Amino acid sequence: MKYKIEPTNNERVMRENDFIVSKTDTRGIITYANRIFIEFSKYSEEELIGKQHNIIRHPDMPRGVFKLLWDTLAQKQEIFAYVKNMSKDGGFYWVFANVTPSYDQQGNVVGYYSVRRKPKPESIEICSGLYQAMITAEKEAGPKNAIEASLELVTSILADKGVTYEEFILGI
Repeated sequence: MKYKIEPTNNERVMRENDFIVSKTDTRGIITYANRIFIEFSKYSEEELIGKQHNIIRHPDMPRGVFKLLWDTLAQKQEIFAYVKNMSKDGGFYWVFANVTPSYDQQGNVVGYYSVRRKPKPESIEICSGLYQAMITAEKEAGPKNAIEASLELVTSILADKGVTYEEFILGI
């Protein structure tokens, strides 16, 4: 069941020692959610387990960020990202996420493990502006070319700065 949630301006700020942890299968279906995830998402464990991780996707997040995330994970690499999530009640919370592939004993990817912590306020400010520009590019390009336009914009910005995506994210 997908919830129709109206975003609000009610922000929850993670505490310094909070760690939001979740695990998914290879399709992004939640298989584990820790109590801090449950607390911030405002969903019960039963509402989270078995659902797509994008149940907490905030509309302020550009599609290009998730394309980058999934492409990086497909290369069996970890990724760091700043993400604005939406709670069941429409509130939001920012996280600094680290997502890594999980492997079985034969070295096959069997899912993903994500640990999120409190981001620095100045990092949120930088990402908010970047994400808004990416969303504008996505809307201007239209649904068919949205992701490509969003990724072109961020690639151009990073090239101008002379940094990789990872260097940028870890440097802010």
